[in-house]
Amino acid sequence: MQTTNYDHDADYLDRLINEAEAAEFLGHSIRTIQNWRVRGGGPQFIKVSKRSIRYRRRDLIEWCERLRCAHTSEAAA
Repeated sequence: MQTTNYDHDADYLDRLINEAEAAEFLGHSIRTIQNWRVRGGGPQFIKVSKRSIRYRRRDLIEWCERLRCAHTSEAAA
């Protein structure tokens, strides 16, 4: 079984990444994650300063896990 780099590297999960890296990690545009921050419902983020936002991969993964669905009727709920 092949392991991913975050299986053994807690620093990989907790290292702060910028919004461009977070958007790439999630497969969305930077604009999309910016909208999530304004409207809510997106992954948790860290506001380092007035103009500096960072994310932890651990939070991005946890957010994705909360959105997982087994079938389409779950997604509608």
